[in-house]
Amino acid sequence: MKTKKQFTLLLSFLGMLVGLWLTPNLADAQSLEEYLKEATSTNPGLKASYERYQAASERVNQVSLPDPEFQVGVFLRPMERFMGVQTADTRLMQEFPWFGMLRTQKEEAYQMAQVAYFEYLEEKNQLILQLRSTWQELMLLQGQNQLTQANLEYLKKYEDLALLQYSAGSSPTSTPTPFLNPISNQATARETGGSQMSQMGGSNSASSSPTTMSASMPRTTMNAGISGMSTVLQIRLQVKELEARLQQLQANSELLRIQFNQVLGRPMTAAIQLPETWEQPNLLLEKQEYLDKILQNHPMISMYASENLALAQQGKMAKLEGKPMLGAGVNYMPFTPRIENGMSMGGDDMVMPMVSLSLPIYRKKIAAKIKEVELLQGATTLKQQETENDLSLSWAAAFRDWEDSKRQLALYSEQVALIQQQIQLLETSFTTGAVSLLELLQTQQLLLEYQEKQLLAQYQGHQSLARLEALFSTTPLN
Repeated sequence: MKTKKQFTLLLSFLGMLVGLWLTPNLADAQSLEEYLKEATSTNPGLKASYERYQAASERVNQVSLPDPEFQVGVFLRPMERFMGVQTADTRLMQEFPWFGMLRTQKEEAYQMAQVAYFEYLEEKNQLILQLRSTWQELMLLQGQNQLTQANLEYLKKYEDLALLQYSAGSSPTSTPTPFLNPISNQATARETGGSQMSQMGGSNSASSSPTTMSASMPRTTMNAGISGMSTVLQIRLQVKELEARLQQLQANSELLRIQFNQVLGRPMTAAIQLPETWEQPNLLLEKQEYLDKILQNHPMISMYASENLALAQQGKMAKLEGKPMLGAGVNYMPFTPRIENGMSMGGDDMVMPMVSLSLPIYRKKIAAKIKEVELLQGATTLKQQETENDLSLSWAAAFRDWEDSKRQLALYSEQVALIQQQIQLLETSFTTGAVSLLELLQTQQLLLEYQEKQLLAQYQGHQSLARLEALFSTTPLN
């Protein structure tokens, strides 16, 4: 009765340990969304990407007329001319590109800035995906650690129970009196057998029966002890494996925490607060709606569209470069009076308006530029098609993993429920000595295995949802 009471208390304690990982406690946990906002504002790589976008935006303001050209020439020895003595020659010229060239250049610079912006958005999406994935891995390790701790605790309790049986001389496989002393049972049987044989007058049988039983009972006790110690050693072997696994889980968790903090731009040892359990993941749209939105709004698709627009403007500029460039200016020549026959001659300064016109007669380079742009446009269109195919494949794979995780969760939930019913039956049978401690231990191990499979299915569901959000996201966190 004492052992039965101990086992009942043990089962209650084990149930509490196994259920720890199912109990939510979000009081001190920081939200993942808060970490995401922090990462998008502090990550060094993302900040560098945003600086590149701002630098590209400044190119729009760099489009302007060519700088005017000012020339000054000074005569070391004044030149005598009819109008007087010329001491210097100055010229100011301003060139003007063909009509529409500046507008086209600004549009091309703007579209290239948009390309940099969409690259920044894609890097932002990848950063968020990396942070979400690391977060989910940390949650998985935390759940595995909780399950391993629970498993380790009840294995140690089972070890105590197996040692109790071993010290009592009872085999874990013995039935139906697992908690009684087999030696006292053997003595009672021997005395009863001898009394009955004496009453029957069978002297030979009476004399041989106690000898045979007394020779066989120590062997039975020894076999029970060996079997009991074998169970204890098997439990200790599993305990060692779980302790080693806890150390490995801790090492993996430390590495992931360092990676998580580096993404946030924080010190490696900064604390990370995790909730006890995952929230239930949910889809925002239907399956086909996700694909339509991805192909319509994904940053990489938008980037290739802007790049094609920029190339179109470059093609226009190549054609405009085949037009002449106009120039206008003024030439100023200062004169001083020239003395001739004692008379001052001339001396009036001269101002001469000037006009220039470039002659783009070398058409081969213009044609080559136009051809270059056409080839780049074709390559960009093909890259956009390839990206659309890759995004469609990523969408299909993410949804496959999502649906697979839902099926696995349903399956493992049913299996866990069945194993729990089996454990209840085995517990009742164990208290009556109908099953062994080893059989109950194996069933408990099977329960924890399926609970860990549930955990992995949850992890797969959250990871697939994170990939879908990275594909779908059009307005990442600021």
